[in-house]
Amino acid sequence: MIKRNKLFGNKTRVTFCLPVNQPAGPVSVVGTFNGWEPGAHELKPRRDGTRTVSVTVPPGNYQFRYLATDGHWFDDESADSVGPHGGEIRV
Repeated sequence: MIKRNKLFGNKTRVTFCLPVNQPAGPVSVVGTFNGWEPGAHELKPRRDGTRTVSVTVPPGNYQFRYLATDGHWFDDESADSVGPHGGEIRV
């Protein structure tokens, strides 16, 4: 699941959310907003059984994917669109 919250000015907080154990192990969201740097935005467990991470971005289109343990890449079907190079969000 992806949530967007408009902040002051032209920034938007985008929160990426996954179930706490699917997939097992650490998961990062990587994309054009962080230079595709693994580990820069690792999802953290929450008390409600999910894990999340938020990034603050200016208006634009951003591509992203999730990176799990052992180099397992996967997409988020709740993205605005999903193509051969991952998901895209528009803010």
